[in-house]
Amino acid sequence: MNKSILKKNTSRRNFLGGTAATVALTAGVGTPWIAQAASNVKIGLIHPATGWAAYPAAQLRYGAQMAIADINAAGGIKSMGGAQLEALLGDSQTKPEIGAAEVEKMNEAGVHAIQGCYQSAVGLAASAAAAKYNIPFSVDVGVSDKLVQRGLPNVFRMADGYGRIARDAATNLGEINRLAGNPAKTVIIVHEESEFGSGTAKLMTAALKDHNIEVIDTIKHANPTRNFDNVALRIKSAKPDIVMPINYPGEYVLLAKTLRQQRVDFMASYSVLGGGFNFKFVDDLPQIAENMIDVNHWYNPSSASGQAMRARTEADGNYFTFEVYCAYMSVMFLADGFERAGSTDKEAVNAALAASTIDVDFMPYGKTEMVNGQNMGSRAVAIQAQKGDVQIIAPSDYASAKAVFPRT
Repeated sequence: MNKSILKKNTSRRNFLGGTAATVALTAGVGTPWIAQAASNVKIGLIHPATGWAAYPAAQLRYGAQMAIADINAAGGIKSMGGAQLEALLGDSQTKPEIGAAEVEKMNEAGVHAIQGCYQSAVGLAASAAAAKYNIPFSVDVGVSDKLVQRGLPNVFRMADGYGRIARDAATNLGEINRLAGNPAKTVIIVHEESEFGSGTAKLMTAALKDHNIEVIDTIKHANPTRNFDNVALRIKSAKPDIVMPINYPGEYVLLAKTLRQQRVDFMASYSVLGGGFNFKFVDDLPQIAENMIDVNHWYNPSSASGQAMRARTEADGNYFTFEVYCAYMSVMFLADGFERAGSTDKEAVNAALAASTIDVDFMPYGKTEMVNGQNMGSRAVAIQAQKGDVQIIAPSDYASAKAVFPRT
């Protein structure tokens, strides 16, 4: 299905309509708050709604609001008499200090939990601000392990972080390379400049050594970057076997296009947390995307709920990107905490979240187990664009196809 023309979401699943209210925050502007019923459970959604990350932010909000609408339609928080979820929207503008400021506004508005923030750097600042008030904070997308290593009892993450993702990515590449006869020996990493890209690149450099693959160069770039010509020339001169992008959507796609235009020859593109690798990329640039590999958050295509969520998303004119189901999962996690706590008491909710065993079968996960705020049952998977579709190629428990390596 070609969904290259995205349309504005207008369905009940996208906008909460009568099931709950949505209130927008604007950083730096004294926006008046609308009084809401005391029974509502307020969840703040902080994302970079404006700026270079606006598209993934819109996808995150779509997934979060889909979950809110589903929960409300199913009766809300039943242990609290059917309390309805209400979304308060905050715009971080991709800036950590603004993300933290949005938390302050939400606290003044009586928010009961916060979800965010797409960027690890923003998530670190916002969750630290939330910790001052013990506000339950659910990380939807943000891979820095610093998020859950600060001893903050209010911060939780259902998806995996870059520590285990880097180890899994290196292990998967090592196995794929071994099965192909070990043709790949060298890698160049191209990463974005913030905590996400820099931290992941450092971890990958160390992890690849265990599989006899050498990182011969590491190239850092700014967000946003509008031209990768010099980067392409540098890669072309070094002649690596593998190019490993670690970046956000705009730069991911531009780098891939530039390497193709500059006719840079290499054995495989094996990205780690490549923000632009998704169904939209495969639809828009099929010849470039073909046989590219990424290690990332992904849904479980063998689950009925995963298939249903994808069908709903596509019926609404959206691509089913990882932001959608990660945000959906993050809200379901918070709602389960309120349900089991039976109140919005912050300590009770945080305790319930810390003991969560919620089942998320639409993700390729094992049993949910929270350790210091991190779900130990989560895992990223290796995916590859093959014949206009995206296949899971590792781990074997979820694999839908064998890897094409080297690329043809």
